[in-house]
Amino acid sequence: MADFLPLIVIGFAASLGLTPLTRQIARRFGIMDAPSARKVHGTPIPLMGGLAMYGAFVLALLLFDGWPQFIMEMSVIIISATWLAFIGLLDDRMDLRPWAKFPAQALAALLTIAAGIHVNLFDAPLLNWIVSFVWIVGIVNAVNFLDNMDGLAAGISAIIALFLFILSIMNSQELVSALSAALFGASVGFLIYNFNPATTFMGDMGSMFLGFILAVLGIKLRFPHQPLAATWFIPILVLALPVFDTSLVVFSRLREGRSPLQGGKDHTSHRLVGMGFSQRSAVVTLYLVSILLGVAAVVVSTSTVPIANLIGIVAALLALCAFVILEMARIRQVQRQRKTAE
Repeated sequence: MADFLPLIVIGFAASLGLTPLTRQIARRFGIMDAPSARKVHGTPIPLMGGLAMYGAFVLALLLFDGWPQFIMEMSVIIISATWLAFIGLLDDRMDLRPWAKFPAQALAALLTIAAGIHVNLFDAPLLNWIVSFVWIVGIVNAVNFLDNMDGLAAGISAIIALFLFILSIMNSQELVSALSAALFGASVGFLIYNFNPATTFMGDMGSMFLGFILAVLGIKLRFPHQPLAATWFIPILVLALPVFDTSLVVFSRLREGRSPLQGGKDHTSHRLVGMGFSQRSAVVTLYLVSILLGVAAVVVSTSTVPIANLIGIVAALLALCAFVILEMARIRQVQRQRKTAE
């Protein structure tokens, strides 16, 4: 573990130092997130925090001495992450339509899969490639959806990266350890400025970059000493919160006859606020949930198949209960809004 601590430290320090700079650049070029009815902030906030995290992540990885061993995979990961960060920056500046962003995400996913970075859950390669494609594009958008309240996406990404780092260390996964260590440091450094009240946002540049790296880490994580039947769902468990939030939002918007891509205050965090939480307490509550999920993943990684499956079933049932409670809260909120409008 000590070999990777410098990556955490450099990622943190670089992000901490670069974020004020990117905040000034965003103000200089007018890359600001303006207030609107579907957002919780009341004044324009500089974007481009994603550039600080991306730069810190790359700088930290320069300390990784395993580049020669993983040169092909590392190169593809950095190139794809850079591509998505660039598209995210264009979106922050020009407000791209979803149909313009999806091909860019698909290209990054296909390039990653072509480099051999994909799941190996099935005997049929095509099925593995399809699952990997859906996973990468899905997680990229899930983290983008999660970026809806001060400190939420950065904090949850930091927690996920930390647990992926722990799991990779436990299973001697050197590449995953390096990537997750760098990402953890970069996310925490940015979080200093992004926690409520935020002075800067990561923008799509940050959320797409974070989502892509987390998706790749989930694919690359391996458990050589455990049967696949006990470990296949560990990446899903670690990343369950962004997956849950996206599923909840998409379900609600389809039920209400709205486009899933239409923004709104209907995310998990917004529903907690509607139930009486402050913004800070809602975010911290979701931090705690993500930590519990990470702990559960660590336990699963060392458990027998029956125990692992039991934990997975319990987690799924708890998620279903939370889904129903939050959906009912949304229905009551919409009903109150309609009565007020009348």
